[in-house]
Amino acid sequence: MTRYIRDTVILGKIETTYGADALATGAANAMQVSNVRITPLNAQFVSRDLLRNYFGISEQLMASFNKLVTFDIEAVGSGTVGTAPAWGAMVRACGFQQVEVALERVTYTPVTNGQESATLCVYDSGVLHKLLGARGAITSAAMLGNIPTLSFAFVGLDGGDSAALPSGVSFAAFQLPQVVQDAFTGDLTLGGTLSASSVPAITGGTSYPSTGLEIDMGIKAEHIPLLGQESVDITDRQAKGKIKLFATAVQEVAFYATIKAGTTQSVGLIHGTVVGRRFGMFAPAAQIITPAKDEQSGKRMMGYDLVLSPVAGNDEVQLITSF
Repeated sequence: MTRYIRDTVILGKIETTYGADALATGAANAMQVSNVRITPLNAQFVSRDLLRNYFGISEQLMASFNKLVTFDIEAVGSGTVGTAPAWGAMVRACGFQQVEVALERVTYTPVTNGQESATLCVYDSGVLHKLLGARGAITSAAMLGNIPTLSFAFVGLDGGDSAALPSGVSFAAFQLPQVVQDAFTGDLTLGGTLSASSVPAITGGTSYPSTGLEIDMGIKAEHIPLLGQESVDITDRQAKGKIKLFATAVQEVAFYATIKAGTTQSVGLIHGTVVGRRFGMFAPAAQIITPAKDEQSGKRMMGYDLVLSPVAGNDEVQLITSF
């Protein structure tokens, strides 16, 4: 039997009890993914390092092990205003709280305590790799000429491996995305305010022509194997981002003063024109650092890294969708 790389299906479901199989199904919990990479046995070994009267390596004994999986999901809303998208469970398992506002929007904001976990079933061409108690890191990007994406890197407890095929798989809940381009995407805005209206928008501030926005939540998800307890915990979060924009000469000079002063301002981007499928990112306190001269097809551009700090706590980034 021939096995194929593209014969891959991932199911993901939030666990009620940490580390207890959530019993994900193909019909309700299939994730429409791309760029999958699986490490079915991420093991740490210790050497016996024996001294003998001859050369030769000693056996390696497994000390601890877990499973890793990374993948991308298209960042597009559910198609129904105020209803969470099918990929919402994956964001929640990366230390985010999901809030559905009926007939308005769905928002994701980070949490420090009360982190949720997920069961992931990775079907790889006839082999099922199961991750229990999985938690992970997330990067969100809406970049010019590309489909906006959510990139995930999960660490999970070893839930076993078996020869198995998924059944009843449905991707019907996933919607058609729009490519990031001027016709479908708003300008990158610095210093604006995310409105609380029924249709989220970024008001005020200064808009810049740009190549988009990338946000890395800087989540540290670690496997912690203790005697009597084993878990994957999110132990830190240090959000950062990247932008590349067109600025006038006067604006470029002003940015240098901003960087030297260490001041912060908001940064945000709204993408999509189809109601219910839109997606946005907003950070209220972005510090601009490391300016770099850049270009776009011969046009002078400026690149900056961003440090995304919390204001009141657990608010350094907000993902908004399904509006």
